[in-house]
Amino acid sequence: MAAGAIRVTMEVGADGVALITIANPPVNALHPISAGGKFCGGFDINVFTKVHQTGDVSLMPDVSVELVSNMMEEGKKPSVAAIQGLALGGGLELAMGCHARISTPEAQLGLPELTLGIIPGFGGTQRLPRLVGLPKAIEMMLQSRFITAKEGKERGLIDALCTPDELIKMSRLWALEIANCQKPWIRSLGRTDKLGSLSEARAVLSAARQQAKKVAPNMPQHQACLDVIEEGVSYGGHAGVLKEAKVFKELVVAPTSRALVHVFFAQRSTTKVPGVTDGQLKPRQIRKVAVIGGGLMGSGIATALLVSNISVVLKEVNPQFLQRGEKMIAGNLEGLVKRGSLTKDKMNKAMSLLKGALDYSDFKDVDMVIEAVIEKIPLKQSIFADIERICPKHCILATNTSTIDLNVVGEKTNSQDRIIGAHFFSPAHIMPLLEIVRTEKTSPQAILDLITVGKIIKKVPVVVGNCTGFAVNRTFFPYTLGSQVLVSLGIDVFRIDRVISNFGMPMGPFQLQDVAGYGVALAVKDIYAAAFGERYLDSDLVDLMVKDGRQGKMNGKGYYIYEKGGKPKPDPSVQRVIEEYRKGAKTMPGRKPVTLTDQDILEMIFFPVVNEACRVMDENVVIRASDLDIASVLGMGFPKYRGGLVFWADTVGAPYIYSKLSKWAELYGPYFKPSSYLEQRAKSGVPLSAPSASPQGSARSRM
Repeated sequence: MAAGAIRVTMEVGADGVALITIANPPVNALHPISAGGKFCGGFDINVFTKVHQTGDVSLMPDVSVELVSNMMEEGKKPSVAAIQGLALGGGLELAMGCHARISTPEAQLGLPELTLGIIPGFGGTQRLPRLVGLPKAIEMMLQSRFITAKEGKERGLIDALCTPDELIKMSRLWALEIANCQKPWIRSLGRTDKLGSLSEARAVLSAARQQAKKVAPNMPQHQACLDVIEEGVSYGGHAGVLKEAKVFKELVVAPTSRALVHVFFAQRSTTKVPGVTDGQLKPRQIRKVAVIGGGLMGSGIATALLVSNISVVLKEVNPQFLQRGEKMIAGNLEGLVKRGSLTKDKMNKAMSLLKGALDYSDFKDVDMVIEAVIEKIPLKQSIFADIERICPKHCILATNTSTIDLNVVGEKTNSQDRIIGAHFFSPAHIMPLLEIVRTEKTSPQAILDLITVGKIIKKVPVVVGNCTGFAVNRTFFPYTLGSQVLVSLGIDVFRIDRVISNFGMPMGPFQLQDVAGYGVALAVKDIYAAAFGERYLDSDLVDLMVKDGRQGKMNGKGYYIYEKGGKPKPDPSVQRVIEEYRKGAKTMPGRKPVTLTDQDILEMIFFPVVNEACRVMDENVVIRASDLDIASVLGMGFPKYRGGLVFWADTVGAPYIYSKLSKWAELYGPYFKPSSYLEQRAKSGVPLSAPSASPQGSARSRM
């Protein structure tokens, strides 16, 4: 429920039952008989932003005790929630404060508050365990998991199911029957029958705490939620509600909530592109897409399109490669079925939309082509010359290149306005980010159409400028180099990975190298060296690993040993490769390892990344700083609860980052030299994320 202008209407029928309707679109969904067909989508998250800007927690509505407990649950008249569509967050908490809940079977129910760094604040931590039992309630809250009303009925959260047409009628009747003592008058907060004994409940909570420590060690809302649940189990529902209200307000202003709310809004603004989405342009329908190249990326891209009901022509150079590509797509789809995100029927439908091709004869009616072949410029130029000649004039000509300048890719065509980058991240059918790369000549229509396709295939599109590495790979190229600098200074590889994992990255830089494969690093080495000059360090560590017969996860031997079904284990024998690298690098002062704290290690890896992000923002490669935050979270796994790269850097402070980089530049060379943007922000005290005073033009092609 929003703190702002909530519209509530009440209509009393001939049966004496009042139908109360909450209408606060679009944040709070509409009442059951509205065109929206939804119950309540929960709290207006814009209020959090106001609280974060002002620090004034009193802006949060204090309705948990006064409205839900006293007026509704303890009131003299029975209340029944009529649920259709969804009841999430505060909406479900409101429903649980009623004496019964009637719903349509497909309605979605859940308490996703922990994704915003907070806990349910309208009694949800107390009523949900009492209605569905402690284990299921903990799972729903800590994992922000939704259930259907059908499952809710099986578990006791929903009292009865009916069709949308019968919903109001049945709910009115249920209210009358409670009032006439024909049905029980149940107050959820007073129930204890599903909590089990105190010792059983504490055992469940203890196991949940251990699990939360493992999976969410840096997110305080998980332990706080369990604390509040335990308060209610130990001292009664009312005591739990009071503690919940107190903890809720503490968490709202905590750093984790600030970061997660920032990410929530940042993700929704990536598709706002000046000159593209703010005009009269309408997206064209993309019905059929050709994918050139059926390797790891091409098959992943094809999979993402097929599961979203877009027909795909997969082109390869010979029957063997085509068969391999089709097999990979089938494997991807089967994997999605195993994960429960796709039904077998949908898998079969997806495969029926796929057509293999060895020439361009099926390209005559495609709406878009996505080229996903190896990073060889002449090959890509030849492909683009061919598809320009064969495809219809409206067809978008996209490339999945991660490094090559788009102007170079399309150099031999006369269709620069249709050429665009569709940079997916591997595995393409799972990773949520889609970098849409525009040149100065790419038409707004092509950009809008690709944004629309991105949304259809459930990706988060981020529009970026054309430069080496684009936004994500360019910003994060120092991530690997910084780790190699540390190794050359005598720091242990596995300690570096531990520090970075503890910070919240999915894995450390060396394990990431193993998993990504060394081929990528070697392929882009010369391109990055040419583009970034003295801030690109010439390291031969990967070359030495390959020379030693190591290819990372691909052959089970890298910095770590990879055995089927087991977790990666540090490989002690890699030490001889590292020693050889250190001898060649000659950076250890007096040939002795430097002494660094874990914080030093973290900063020497991430501050150069922030420094490159500053250049990316300075050159308008991204539209806004928050786009880089989303790209870092979704493309590189930067911890969401830290708000993304630039948001995190602003919490550390530009002056501090600038001072550390300046010091390291003196000690270790120009790789660490602060950018002019960072220097200017550090000296002026303006946050890194603040927009530049100069008007922002379209992103240009840059190195």
